[in-house]
Amino acid sequence: MSRTILKIACASLIASAAIAAHHAAGATDAAPASPQKKPYTVKDGKVDINTYHGYLYYGDQCMRCHGPDGAGSSYAPNLTESLKVMTKEQVENTIINGRKHVDSSNEKVMPAFGTNEDVVENMDNIYNYLLARSDGALGRGHPEHLDP
Repeated sequence: MSRTILKIACASLIASAAIAAHHAAGATDAAPASPQKKPYTVKDGKVDINTYHGYLYYGDQCMRCHGPDGAGSSYAPNLTESLKVMTKEQVENTIINGRKHVDSSNEKVMPAFGTNEDVVENMDNIYNYLLARSDGALGRGHPEHLDP
């Protein structure tokens, strides 16, 4: 089994288990975990190299639907707001497996990216970038990266 397929399978399994545990515990509202240490570094508007790569991959893979800076578009949600109510596992599950919501007034479909190696290999980096935006630690626009 290739490394990428194994990584996809593991991420999907972890996300599914987290959601099942969340529902089994009787939780009704999703709430993001509050880690002691953030998975990104932002200093004077500059970001760590992984978060910078997340910005680049977001722009390449996600921006066409979710708009610049994760701020949303006419047909895809504002991810900086979504990350305030979703766990990392829920975000990963949505990225890997996609999501479909249809009602009488609209149809929202997030395609599955679980077979897209660029997305799967950089999912943590994309998440870090969006979380930094969601937390208000990083402003809009092209960030610079901190020197290594």
